[in-house]
Amino acid sequence: MEIMEAKPAVFLDKDGTLIPDIPYNVDPDLISLNDGVIAGLQKLQDRFVLIVVSNQSGVAKGLFEVTALEKVEQKLQSLLSKAQVAITGFYFCPHDRQGVINDYAKVCSCRKPQSGMLLQASIEHNLDLTRSWMIGDILNDVQAGRSVGCKSILINNGNETEWDLASSAFRKPDFIAANFLEAANYIDQN
Repeated sequence: MEIMEAKPAVFLDKDGTLIPDIPYNVDPDLISLNDGVIAGLQKLQDRFVLIVVSNQSGVAKGLFEVTALEKVEQKLQSLLSKAQVAITGFYFCPHDRQGVINDYAKVCSCRKPQSGMLLQASIEHNLDLTRSWMIGDILNDVQAGRSVGCKSILINNGNETEWDLASSAFRKPDFIAANFLEAANYIDQN
């Protein structure tokens, strides 16, 4: 039996990173890609497995059904496939301990800054976390990546409002980028 070598990945936050952050949006007609996302992902996809990891507390809060996220994934895949970019995995956390839907109103290990989605993806796709990256627009994204051995990049687009870098070494990004393309260029050069 042949043992497959683990592959590096780039884990991608969705809202605020790949697409504009419209709170609790599941309307495919309102989904568009941020500037530089296509060029950045095209640059990365030959060397890395591309995986989306997204907190979706709107499910727990009763704002939309978990099935609505299927259309979000389909729209994202459609936008990217036009540019020959493929996302290998789409993971989301529907939980929020303050939610109103009992099945999802709980503390979990998948809601970023926890690393459950990254760990699940690493098992399902045979990923080498120590050669992988996490790109996000808040420090919870950075922490999720760094806590499992990934390098992490924070896109400083104004969405991070809790700049508590001293609380944990895991909240210190390896690089701060102004936009997605700058983040992708940094990964490509390192």
